[in-house]
Amino acid sequence: MTYRYEKILTNPVFVSTIRKIEEMEKDRFYCRHGMEHLISVARISYIISLEEQAGLSKDIIYAAALLHDIGRATEYETGSPHNSSGAETAKDIMYECGYSEEEITVVTDSIRSHGHENRKTEGTSLEKILCRADKLSRTCFKCRAYESCNWTDERKNNTLVY
Repeated sequence: MTYRYEKILTNPVFVSTIRKIEEMEKDRFYCRHGMEHLISVARISYIISLEEQAGLSKDIIYAAALLHDIGRATEYETGSPHNSSGAETAKDIMYECGYSEEEITVVTDSIRSHGHENRKTEGTSLEKILCRADKLSRTCFKCRAYESCNWTDERKNNTLVY
């Protein structure tokens, strides 16, 4: 079976934007937002969805995870929040990869809300699973930047699971 998220991985806008983000962050001391992070978030999101029987398709979960930080390049260039600019870029990419309007709305809504500080992570909606996986993908408890990181202790991931 071929998943549409495989098309995302070869989409020219996705590829060039991820390369740009990785280049912009190559000397970054804190968390990075390249392919390694995106794939970790995708896999963790899928595991959470299966464990909690969320009923979300792998294709939608992986699309959301791969695209959730696509707005980082715009944020670094203009200062606009990555979640809102990323949702717009994700919409175009998903359309080109054959996703329906309804699927695009579900994914872009989860991208828009994943960066909010006051987000709640309990539940099985795509948005909540994406938020949890994004946090779990970070190994704050062993990070070299732990002491100087501006994340609050509550936001940092200090365990393997929660």
